[in-house]
Formats: sequence, C-alpha cells, structure tokens
Amino acid sequence: MKAADAGARQAEVRVNPVIGVELEDLTGTGPYSLVDRAQATVYYQQSLERGGKREARTALARTEIDLVRLRHQTRVLDLLQEVELAWVEALAAEAQVRLAQNRLDIAERAQGEVDRRVKVARDPLFAGARADTQVAEARIVLSQAKMSADTARRTLAGYWNGGGDVQIDPALLDDTSAAQDVAGEASPVDLALLDAERQTATARVRLEEAKAVQDPTWRAGLRYLNDGRDMAVVVGGSIPLARYDTNRGAIERAQAERTAADADLLSGKVLRERQIARLQAALTARASEARRIESEVLPAAERTVALVREGFNRGGFTYLDVIEAQKVLIDARSRRLEALKAFHTDRALLARLTGRHAALIPASETVR
Repeated sequence: MKAADAGARQAEVRVNPVIGVELEDLTGTGPYSLVDRAQATVYYQQSLERGGKREARTALARTEIDLVRLRHQTRVLDLLQEVELAWVEALAAEAQVRLAQNRLDIAERAQGEVDRRVKVARDPLFAGARADTQVAEARIVLSQAKMSADTARRTLAGYWNGGGDVQIDPALLDDTSAAQDVAGEASPVDLALLDAERQTATARVRLEEAKAVQDPTWRAGLRYLNDGRDMAVVVGGSIPLARYDTNRGAIERAQAERTAADADLLSGKVLRERQIARLQAALTARASEARRIESEVLPAAERTVALVREGFNRGGFTYLDVIEAQKVLIDARSRRLEALKAFHTDRALLARLTGRHAALIPASETVR
C-alpha cells in the first residue's frame, strides 16, 4: 500500500491472509484446516520521492495561494465598479425625473395658453386636443421616470441591504471636474493577477516534470505464520519501470497553459492601456459636450421658446411652432443628461481599470 502523500511517512497495518491448500486436503480430510495456514503481516512502507516533487508541490501551493487572494481582490474591485455604476444609474434616473417634470410644466403651460386661444376662437379645437395629448404624454413620461428612479435607488441600496430611501445629491451629476485629472495606469491588482497566473502555470510545469521521475518504495515488517506460530522478518522494495508512463501528456498540457499565461500577461497589459487611453479621451469629450450644450445650446433653445411663445400669444406663430421650439429645448436637455451619464459611466470604468478603489480593500485581504 503506497503512502497517500508522497514524502510523508505512514505506518500501515495490513492483514493479508494467505491460504495454502495441499492437493490431498481439497476434500477436507487433511490434517490441517485452511484457518490453520493463515498468515498476518504488519509492515511499514515508505516511498522515497525523487526529482524534487516535494519542493515543486510547495512552490505550486504558494503561487496558488497568491492567485486565490488576487482573484478575490479583483472580485472586490468588480463589486465596487458595480456599485459605482448603480450609483450613476440612480443619479441619472433622478435627473430624468427632473427633466420629465420640466417637460410636464412646459406642456401644462402651453395647454393653458392654447385653451385661452381656443375659447376666444383664435385657434381651432384640434389645437386644444393636441395640447391635452402633449400633457397626457408628459405625465406618462414623468410617471415612468419616477418608477425607474425608485427602482434604481432600490438597486443601489440593495448592495448594503438598505431601503429605497437613498439620498442622492443631484448636483453630483453636473460635476465633470474629474476630466481634468485623467492620468492613470493599469490596475496593479489586475497585472499582478496575470503574473500570478503565469507563475502558477510555471510551477505546474515543474511539478509535472518532477512526476516523470519514478519513486522507489521499500517495505519492512513482521509476518506471523499461524501454521507453527512462527514469526518472520519481511523486507522488500519496488520501483516502477515507467516504460510507457513518462507523464508526457501532463507536461505538454502544463507547458501549453504556461504559454497561454505568458500571452495573457503581455496582451492584457497592452489591452488595458488601450482601454484606459480610450476612456481618458472619452471623458474629455463627454465633459466638453456637456459644457458646450449648457453654455451654447440651452440658452439659445430657452430664448427661442420664450420668443415663440410671445409671438404665439400675439398671433404671429402657430401651436406647431411652439411644440417644435419646446421639442428642441427638451432634446437639448436630454442630450446633456446622456452626455453626463456617459461621462460618469466612463469614469467608473476607468476607475476599475486603474484600480483607483484598491485602497478600499481590507488590509487582511491584500496579498502579502
């Protein structure tokens, strides 16, 4: 019986009855019974490891410990990214509610103006019906926006088992100051994980190569012979010939995994640097777009709405002109909101790639 863990000593007790039967005793008429000829052996067996198997196993275990810890750290960073993205969704949903409320206010104001004109027969009845439709649509949009915002808040609070009463500062959505500080390198945790995978693959190759070396086994013990009640010393040994078992397949597989890990380490760093550069450029572009819409487009659109309404009240414009001007204003605000949401989303992705939140990982979970 071979030792379960090579290199560790084990004492074994094995009862191995050997029953010998003489030909003349097959009929059961012989002078001895089968039990009288039983044998029992107590022996100690030891396998001697060769080829550095113990050292290879130890090295592999150490690299796997580091690998598990680094994988845990990357999962923590992924979780922090999910939380930040959920916060962005909740922040944008709150802004969408304010935008929907503003749309409803505009529609209701236009509805009041149209009603007054319809009552004095300055506009046809279908203009009033269209204004009512615009208000109804705006109310539906507001209702849906509130439901989406409530869902986003509950999703965000779900990360710490909280309720839906999360307080979100809407001013944070307008903060694009992070675009001024977009420098960053690939997360050291991710790069360390790729390097740990390569080291683990290398250690596994060494272990498989060590397994190709056969281990001799020796055995010593005492044998009790029930027939005559004699004791005998038993000494023996064995070594596999390994004529066909050279562990070649496992070695080649481990080597292939090491080659793949080397490629992942090289390509992973380049890929992350490329993604970081893309997100840095996107942050600058999103921030610039939001600022320009706020400073150039929105004032012009708001002034256009005011002028069209004024002209509409004097009879110089139709209700369709009012609707078109309002649509341009609402679209501009929606576009700015989308740009700000995309900005904060890219910022969260960039924070994950650069490992910005690595300091939040508990010290007990970092790699020693």
